[in-house]
Amino acid sequence: MAALSRMCSGFGPCTLRCHRAAAAWSLLHTHQRAHTGNTCKLRWPSAAATVQARAVSLCARRLKIEDGQHTGFTEEEEDGDFIEDSEVEELFQQQGPEGTTGGHHRVFIVQPDVKWGSRKQHLTTAELMMAEAVGLVNTLDSWRVVDKIILSTKTPEKKRIFGKGNFQTLTEKIRQTAGITAVFVNVERLSPSSEREFEEAWGVKVFDRYSVVLHIFRCNARTKEAKLQISLAEIPLLRSRLKHEMGNMDQQGGGSRYIGGSGETLFEVQQRLLKERELKIRSALEKLRRKRHLLRSQRKRNEFPIVSVLGYTNCGKTTLIKALTGDSTLQPRNQLFATLDVTVHAGQLPSRMTVLYVDTIGFLSQLPHQLIDSFSATLDDIKHSDLLIHVRDISHPEAVNQKVNVLNVLKNLKVPDRLMSSMIEVHNKTDLVNNYQCAEPEALPVSALQERGLDELKEVVEEEIVNSTGKRILDLKVNLSTSQLREAVVQDVQVNADDGSAVVKVLISTAAYGRYKKLFPGR
Repeated sequence: MAALSRMCSGFGPCTLRCHRAAAAWSLLHTHQRAHTGNTCKLRWPSAAATVQARAVSLCARRLKIEDGQHTGFTEEEEDGDFIEDSEVEELFQQQGPEGTTGGHHRVFIVQPDVKWGSRKQHLTTAELMMAEAVGLVNTLDSWRVVDKIILSTKTPEKKRIFGKGNFQTLTEKIRQTAGITAVFVNVERLSPSSEREFEEAWGVKVFDRYSVVLHIFRCNARTKEAKLQISLAEIPLLRSRLKHEMGNMDQQGGGSRYIGGSGETLFEVQQRLLKERELKIRSALEKLRRKRHLLRSQRKRNEFPIVSVLGYTNCGKTTLIKALTGDSTLQPRNQLFATLDVTVHAGQLPSRMTVLYVDTIGFLSQLPHQLIDSFSATLDDIKHSDLLIHVRDISHPEAVNQKVNVLNVLKNLKVPDRLMSSMIEVHNKTDLVNNYQCAEPEALPVSALQERGLDELKEVVEEEIVNSTGKRILDLKVNLSTSQLREAVVQDVQVNADDGSAVVKVLISTAAYGRYKKLFPGR
């Protein structure tokens, strides 16, 4: 710290702020990160270099602002309409969940089997939950499952989750399994105290479902919005861990000490820096939310119906959209959370009407509401659609449980009733089920991979779109010498050569028909 003080001695009033920033960031484990494919590789700088660089950067920026200078900010950025890639990358790289960033992991998976009580799962089994946990780990190229165990518990709410005997058995098994570098306890969230106790007992890093999914998200993030939403989702983890670490420091008399007469304790400085980071992320997301709203408005003005395709992760949404649109740029992958960013693809219905299919992020069971909240900007597209298609992997043994989870998420998102009531349910991957018989009469069976059942699906989509958007099928008499139909989908033309006119069968919105009547009265 003395060296840092000497470095900042020439910066006048901001020296104290540098001390506070240095102390805080030394505990927030700043790192640099690089992507190679789907594998996350990280380069960790020395703690001293990190603290010094951030402190000097903070001082220099504050001085320039105090002097009235602008450091690279454009008018667009000040107006809130522009976000530099470097700004997003800085927020994204500042902090990932501790321990996920160590490259390769050999993982031991622990699946609690709750026998009774409010936490017992009634639509699934411990074996199926274990299979999904294995799938999550295998999604990460640099992680590998080395062993796993399902262990019964009557006390899932306790700090150790398991009773004394089972916990001792589990500890012995973990310690006896060679080469383990991490344990994945497949529960929604572990408290910081539980995580710490497990790590002390087992001698390796411990993850819960939230931290593993966040790491998968980090490895798959490509766009600004995805990176910002992941950074926001990490804040609760950092805040919870910080509070626990400060509690331990208080026991040693270190966490409550004031820093350099500033009137702030070390804990208060760190909380403030986390809050400032959260506000900055939310501000950047709000800019992107406004941009997304503008794009939606443009689509509405062009009267392109929007169809959001949603479902449980890895149910085949991207494959279905590729089959419906023929978009060769789509490259579906057989893995969880392969689609993290919303993408839009145009397709034609039997009437030649163009619709926009929106490929959304996949859902997953047992995720904390903070994670869903963090991705609200992306999931907003669902609420502003004209139609929803719920894709289900009907070959999956947990198909019923997955449906319940998806519907619960939609309910929590407050999706309008009009969209819920008109939602089309698609049973995908029927080619993987022997002698498949649809038990739900309203559902449409398809095989997106083999392009079976698509014609019927398109017809139902068209019917629902016509109903939801107020479009009408009309026969209009037009003069062939003038351009009269610019906002309608032409389905059929009957030409009358004698008077140079034609009767055109069109699909047209109420608004476009009103404009047509105004321009060509009497037609």
